This record gives sequence, structure tokens and C-alpha cells, in this order.
Amino acid sequence: MSRRHHFHIDYLGHSISATVQTGHAPVLEVLVDGKETGYATTKGDRPLTVAVELPNDPPTTVSVRATPGPGVPRCLLLATADGEPQVMAPRLY
Repeated sequence: MSRRHHFHIDYLGHSISATVQTGHAPVLEVLVDGKETGYATTKGDRPLTVAVELPNDPPTTVSVRATPGPGVPRCLLLATADGEPQVMAPRLY
């Protein structure tokens, strides 16, 4: 049975949201400022990483890393600027 989990963080003035759909083939969708900018799928509970660009001048590349399982999914924002991973907060929709 698949289930959708939502995560969010504000970074450098941009809204970054991630949706992790668990199940047989987990899916990660990433939105920046409400626009879909990244998508990945895998099998099992393997971590997924999606690189996206923030529309700054010049554009800033960051990555969202999701761990779909086992247990409750988790998401991290991996920013290249400071190198410190930031936990994306779960959101209930």
C-alpha cells in the first residue's frame, strides 16, 4: 500500500517542498516556489536524491535527499553553499 508524505523548508528566500510516495516503487517529487523541478523513483527503501536549481542570480544548486523507509520517511536539504544538511519538516495535508 502506498502513502504520501509531505516535507517543507524555506531556504534562501525560496519555498522548497518534497512529497515522498512510499510503496513498491517509492517516488520523490520536489517543488521550488510551487513549481515541480525534480522527480525520482527507485525500488525498495533505497534513498533518493534529486538536484534542483533555485532561481537566484546566479542560480543555486541544492539537493533533496529522501529516505522512504524503513519506517517513516525522512527528507534532508543538502545545500552546496554551506555544506550542512538541514532537516525538512514534515507537513500534514
